Amino acid sequence: MGRLILLKECLRHGIVPFIIPDGMRWYYYRGLAEWDCEPGYLIDTCLSAQDRFREWLDYFRIPYED
Repeated sequence: MGRLILLKECLRHGIVPFIIPDGMRWYYYRGLAEWDCEPGYLIDTCLSAQDRFREWLDYFRIPYED
């Protein structure tokens, strides 16, 4: 449910969204678990997923703002 809310909020605020694929799921979980000690894990995972989403947008020629 949380990831769906993240997608909705990204779209609402004009931020390129991200979807955590199955292959990145454990990195996402680790980032959530380690947030208090090392927020960089979750941030890096989300930014990596966002880069992948940008590739899809580019492939389908869907414009977006950076």
